[in-house]
Amino acid sequence: MSINSQAHSPLDVQEDESITISDPRDGSEVGTLPSAAREQVALAVSLARTVQPEWAATSPAERGAALRRAAGALRAGARELAELNTRETGKPLEDALGGIEAGISTLEQYAELGPVHRGLSLRGAVTATDYTVAEPRGVAVLLTPWNDPVAVAAGLIGAALVTGNTVIHKPSERCPHVGELLGRLLQPAFPDGVLTTLTGGAGVGQMLTMETGVDVFAHVGSSATGARIARAASLTGAHVLRENGGNDPLIVDADVDPVWAAGQAALGAFANAGQICTSVERIYVHRAIAEPFLAALTEEARSRNASGTFPPLVDRRMRDAVDAQVREALQLGADPLEGGTVPEGPGSHYPATVLAGCTEAMTVMTEETFGPVAPVTVVDSFDDGLRLAAAGPYGLAASVLTGSIAHAQRAIAGLAVGTVKVNAVFGGAPGGSAQPRGISGAGFGYGPELLDEFALVKVVHISAPPEGA
Repeated sequence: MSINSQAHSPLDVQEDESITISDPRDGSEVGTLPSAAREQVALAVSLARTVQPEWAATSPAERGAALRRAAGALRAGARELAELNTRETGKPLEDALGGIEAGISTLEQYAELGPVHRGLSLRGAVTATDYTVAEPRGVAVLLTPWNDPVAVAAGLIGAALVTGNTVIHKPSERCPHVGELLGRLLQPAFPDGVLTTLTGGAGVGQMLTMETGVDVFAHVGSSATGARIARAASLTGAHVLRENGGNDPLIVDADVDPVWAAGQAALGAFANAGQICTSVERIYVHRAIAEPFLAALTEEARSRNASGTFPPLVDRRMRDAVDAQVREALQLGADPLEGGTVPEGPGSHYPATVLAGCTEAMTVMTEETFGPVAPVTVVDSFDDGLRLAAAGPYGLAASVLTGSIAHAQRAIAGLAVGTVKVNAVFGGAPGGSAQPRGISGAGFGYGPELLDEFALVKVVHISAPPEGA
């Protein structure tokens, strides 16, 4: 069910009566949705806790069948959902459809993985049996982002439900219509109360963290919000898994083709206008190829800006934050090779931007920008680039472009991140998973290991009774 009533609450928690979304492409209004109030949040948690034992008692095969039904419903509504995603976030239609297809595949994947999520047999006395079983944690609250709202939500929903948890999903307030429609598509595949969607902003999320009936929080979003959720959960005892902000570096070695490397850097920095969790956020290029690399990267940005199809940022608040980092870098001496200025006109467009001469004194090199900005530092050696890339509190992902297996191995060992990508800024095997580090999060966010995050392990010991008993 979907709960989004406008009732008021006496608690000292900020509540928004409604959320209005504008199309970031042209500023036109997409629509307004009411936010859930305190009473609706409490009701959703209470209902999820009430029906959870019965849902957990269904077989994993039955839960997997429900996920397949949900995947079918998502496939049937894909076009409508993708068009709504484009209107709310500016995500290109083909990219939005790709995210939905990924969500469908993920639901189908967990439909298969759930029934084979197994425990371990343990070696004890020959007359005893020892083993482990996985049991659901209980009620799971999923707080999902706007930049890939269907794929991320489908993964968390699928893993949580197939392991026997009930789910309360709060989509980002930047795409509430997408989240509400996703809930309407998926919910009929499950019994009442098993999957609930709550629309709302930060106040709804805060109210959910105050509920003692929640057993696990899964959050994909900013590091600051993730830290607040973790602190709140420490008081209620809920398990927390987080995939949060990143400041992902790209190291470009001296022995690679600079034009190819620039294409990889542009893909990593400019895809979805830089609004991807694992976007390339900072670049360290070897001095030996810096000049042709920067020329090619500038041309990559210029061609995107001239195409007329480069996507906008999600809203003007995001654009203001990106532009503030760029303006600071320019004041500190960065050289704008392309972009770097807010365009005139409606919407929240921002150009693909290349900044040369960047230093660690600039926020674009030390914090997540989440926009189409490629800040570049020229280094004198691979080891200099690796040292700078390894610095900082984030630990989401990193990329290395090199023809040297020795350099690749040193980077793999030396970068304290959840994912290291060598000679490709995006990609990976199906079912891959990673554990973010530092302020980028904690716990597995994808793959078969995500089932373990939503489960508790129980050890069972069975001994034979005494003879004659």
